Amino acid sequence: MSRGIFFSEDDARTAIARLRREGYDADLGRDRLAGEDDDEDHPWAVTTDAPDIVLELLVDDLDGWFDDEQPAPPRLPPLDLPTAPKRVKRPQ
Repeated sequence: MSRGIFFSEDDARTAIARLRREGYDADLGRDRLAGEDDDEDHPWAVTTDAPDIVLELLVDDLDGWFDDEQPAPPRLPPLDLPTAPKRVKRPQ
């Protein structure tokens, strides 16, 4: 899912209307700022299944920003490393 961030509710609703008109799913929500508990100054977040380039162009047109934050890749298990140097016999 791609996400666009807008500081104006009107811009966010315009983005949703355009995306839905083009056949994409789009949802509107508030993006919580770190440590903030009131909704007054939170930006509007539009999440959609539209391709990234479609949302990025729309965000540029409506003066918002494209949130391209991808989820972190899964953590791999730790490597099984040797505890001592490996002995190598050399022929003489």
